[in-house]
Amino acid sequence: MSVSDTEASVPSASSVTLGLRANRRQFALLVLINAFVGGMVGIERTVVPLIGSEEFGITSTTLVVSFIVSFGVVKAFANLVSGHLADVWGRKRVLVLGWLVGLPVPFMIMWAPSWGWIVAANALLGVNQGLAWSMTVIMKVDLVGPKSRGLAVGLNEFAGYLAVGVTAFATGYLASEYGLRPVPIYLGVGYAIAGAALSILLVRDTREHVRAEIGNHPVEAPAIGFREVFALASFRDRNLFAASQAGLVNNLNDGMSWGIFPLFFASFGLGVERIGLLKAVYPATWGILQVATGPLSDRWGRKGLIVAGMWVQATALFLTAATSQFHYWLIGSLLLGLGTAMVYPSLIAAVSDASHPSWRARSLSVYRFWRDLGYAIGALSAGIIADLFGMAWAIGAIAAVTFVSGLIVALLMHGSPSPARSKVIG
Repeated sequence: MSVSDTEASVPSASSVTLGLRANRRQFALLVLINAFVGGMVGIERTVVPLIGSEEFGITSTTLVVSFIVSFGVVKAFANLVSGHLADVWGRKRVLVLGWLVGLPVPFMIMWAPSWGWIVAANALLGVNQGLAWSMTVIMKVDLVGPKSRGLAVGLNEFAGYLAVGVTAFATGYLASEYGLRPVPIYLGVGYAIAGAALSILLVRDTREHVRAEIGNHPVEAPAIGFREVFALASFRDRNLFAASQAGLVNNLNDGMSWGIFPLFFASFGLGVERIGLLKAVYPATWGILQVATGPLSDRWGRKGLIVAGMWVQATALFLTAATSQFHYWLIGSLLLGLGTAMVYPSLIAAVSDASHPSWRARSLSVYRFWRDLGYAIGALSAGIIADLFGMAWAIGAIAAVTFVSGLIVALLMHGSPSPARSKVIG
């Protein structure tokens, strides 16, 4: 089958072919679009916490990280509904909606007269990320079918988080040359316009690929409602529970690092350009290595990479908290990126393994709900601990939680990819 056949405007399930090669053009387009999605977050990683402390004079760490709390809570709930909307409306419509909501974000950050505007912008950014990033993941998994999920997720997350890292570095450099606003945020304007335009003009929906996979599936699955899927993905299925809690803790430490790290590094006199470098190394390493760790999870299984990755992250956070020199922080950032790269695609693939194609989008949306709620929990808890005991204690506390999360995966998750569930587990 030719690529043009798979890209027909209204393909039928019998006219589509699953696989990366057969769908390479749409897959590559979605990789590019997710780079723009990641870039939207990258514009904030270095400069926004510093805007709060330096431009608006906010002294409370908890208040500074409030923009991450609004982002995390809204993104979590956007994730939760994204799977249902994708099944009802179609993947493309949800993707386009995510971009339309995200268009005002860079302008609000550039022109914000008060911190409340920044918090509101991040609520919109949460919707953008919850809908747009969710759809790029789901659509890639739809396109490739069951054999290459780890590869598909790895390439998706590679593009997104490499863009986060590159943008974090670029905004740090631009901020050192031109100030915190507005020049560094111009990147976000370009990302938003390009992402929306490509999604509207070129993306094709992938629901027929799901129907094709269901037609090839050896086991019929009973129709189950969203409430049942939520229960399965949250606590009733041990694999899905292990993945959901690990995802939450992974983004808990990411939310902490997003808000606390720039302030922690600045407290030792580090300049904004070097802070930008540290903030870039972590997501860039995370993004690049997922090209390898995603396929490795297809070959080796998910569990080992997830457990080891959580413990590598914990080591990186302990190292960062216990030291006060740039080269140690650089090593910590590299290790944090390595550990996250081991975990991120493996978790999404593990959730896909444990979900029937007929309810996989909803299961992934529930997983992403718990995972991205970690942004809010991590930022808020770290901010409170930092205000009470200091930023090093906040980083160390999150490191301990990350280690325990890896232990939970080691005890509960099956050691190899699970077949898709054929029935609701009672």
